[in-house]
This record gives sequence, C-alpha cells and structure tokens, in this order.
Amino acid sequence: MSPDTKKKRIVIKIGSSSLTSLHGEMSRRKLERLTDEVVRLKDDGHEVLLVSSGAVAAGYRKLGCLARPSTLPEKQAAASIGQGLLIEAYSDLFLSNGYVASQILITRSDFSDENRYNNAKNTINVLLERGIIPIVNENDTVTIDRLKFGDNDTLSAKVAGLVDADKLIILSDIDGLYNDDPRKNPEAELLEEVNEITPDIEDMAGEPGSSVGTGGMRSKIDAFKIAMASGIPSFLGKSGISNIIYDAVHNDARGTYFEAKEDVINLDTKKQWIAFNSGPEGDITIDNGAKESILESKKSLNASGIYAVKGRFRSGAVIRISDMNGEEIGLGVVNYDSKQLKNFTNMTEAELKNYQGAAVEIDNLVCHVEVPIPVGV
Repeated sequence: MSPDTKKKRIVIKIGSSSLTSLHGEMSRRKLERLTDEVVRLKDDGHEVLLVSSGAVAAGYRKLGCLARPSTLPEKQAAASIGQGLLIEAYSDLFLSNGYVASQILITRSDFSDENRYNNAKNTINVLLERGIIPIVNENDTVTIDRLKFGDNDTLSAKVAGLVDADKLIILSDIDGLYNDDPRKNPEAELLEEVNEITPDIEDMAGEPGSSVGTGGMRSKIDAFKIAMASGIPSFLGKSGISNIIYDAVHNDARGTYFEAKEDVINLDTKKQWIAFNSGPEGDITIDNGAKESILESKKSLNASGIYAVKGRFRSGAVIRISDMNGEEIGLGVVNYDSKQLKNFTNMTEAELKNYQGAAVEIDNLVCHVEVPIPVGV
C-alpha cells in the first residue's frame, strides 16, 4: 500500500495486555515504545488521541491482589490506584519529548446525554487543536456494569466518531483478523482488507484471548462496525511490533484494514449519537404506510402514522420505532412527549391535521437499513 502523507486526526486504542508485563504490572518499556511512536506522529504534524486500557492492570498489585480482581469493588479500587500511575507515566514520557498529555475519564452516561456528548466533543477538539494528546479511558472507579461501554474497543470507535477521526488504530495481542484462530490452526490466513462485516466475518471472531484485558475479537469487530458506519478507516494490528502505529497510519503495516464500501451511508455526528449512544427511553409502533414512507420515500414520521406508544418519555427523547409485526425499524428523536403521542392514536384524520409538525424528523431518525450494525450498541 502506498504511503499517505496527509496530516490526520488519529485515534489509537491500546489494550491492557499491550501495556503490562507477564506478571500483570505496568511495563515501562512497553509504554516508552508506545509513546515514542506517538511522538513520531506528532512530530509529523498529526493530531493523536489515545484510548488506553490498563488502569486495573496497573493498580491491582499495589492493592495487594496476586491476580486480577474478580469483584467490582476490588476492580474499582485497583483502577483508582492504577489510573493515577498510568497517567503519571504517560505525562512524564510525553513531557520529556515536548508534548503535553491530558486525562479524560468517560462513562457511558456521558455519551447517552446529548449535551454531555457535545461537551466532550468540544473539549477534545480544543485539546487536539492545541497540540495536546488526550488520553481517554472509561471511568472504571465509579462506573457500574449497566453504564459501562463494555470494553475500550467500543469506546475507541465511539470516540473516533465523536472527534471525526481520519483513522482508528486498535492494537492487540494478535496481528489482525484471521479466517480461523491462528493459535489453534497454523494454516489460518490473515485477512488484509475488510470492506464489509458479513455474518462470516462475525463467525471468525473468537472469545477473549488475554487474562489481562476484557475484550476479544468479537468486541473489536463491533468496534469496526461502528467506525465503518461513521466513515472512519480502521486498522487492527499487533502491539509491540516496531513502527506498527506509524506504518498503520501510512497503510503499510501488517494487519487488517477495515474500510466501508463507497455505497455505505456514513452517519454524521448527530446520527452517530442517536445510533450508538443515545439509550432509547420508549417505543412507538407505526403503521405500514408510515413504514413505507420512511424506508422508501425517506420522509419524516407524521403523527397520523403512529399506531401505539409504550413507555413514558419527554419531547426530545430518543425512542425505538417498530412496525406492526414488532420488527424494529430504527431509532429517532421525538418531537412530542409520550402523553401527546398517545392522544394522537385516538384522534381522527381531521383532528390530526391540526398538528403539522412531524413526530420524528427524517434528519433525526436512524434506520437499521442505513447502519451496518444494530443501533443502540
């Protein structure tokens, strides 16, 4: 692949196993190797954001645990120790090369609220534009399971969409996506390019392969789906390989490159938030005419097309939209609260004519047919 010298905004996800020793403690040598590559990109003028795992792995030995803790309180206590150690090490290494690092701790609820989502976007944009290296991690110290992203693979893809990145690089303990598990099958072949996440591709994804991290190939595939739907080219490769990040930026590294086909719709920031972060608060069922109008004619959803309403929600909430068979069509931002929408279902056509505004504008609606991943991930 030919090198690309264009200045880029790059998001790099580094996993726990790529930052820690065989004994589970933070490896200064691995951190130095990583920061050296980031510095090289910064020296070339690129903007770089790190999504870094490793807080729990860096802190659990200091907590007195001999192995990675299994209970939530112990994990959160380990993270509270390890996050400080991690950011201190990053800051020292980057400062010694003339660059400033910042820490951003995020929970899923920060992304599910649109105002907080946009605040995070604005903050990170300022940091990147000022030459700072943001280091993002999930706030493991306070996050409960139902509010977790699940893993930093998913977080990195959502952050890449948030900042409109030019490239997402996910580094792991395996050098790309194979057509079979290379640890079990020596004949397994590396897939160098993926333009569409098919069921066959998903079947190739295995279970978590590291005792240190939380994500496996399945979580990485989900992350690449999000990136591809957001129009962001991505790369999966093995950490620790000399110049792996620099070469990946220039499309010259060994690994798997993910880039959506040209005919796949790329979601803008608003629709990315609706699809991947919003957290729907209710459900509406629409009739067949409204379904056809949305899917075939790309028109907004009018009040007359609503058949049933479930749940309590306010105007401006995100709701699931399903057809008469119960099949989910997509998600949308609703212009009326649940009480008003329920009233619409009892009105005549003549009465509904008094309500000219759409129940859900087409620009605030994401359909499953648009996005190559189930919305609401």
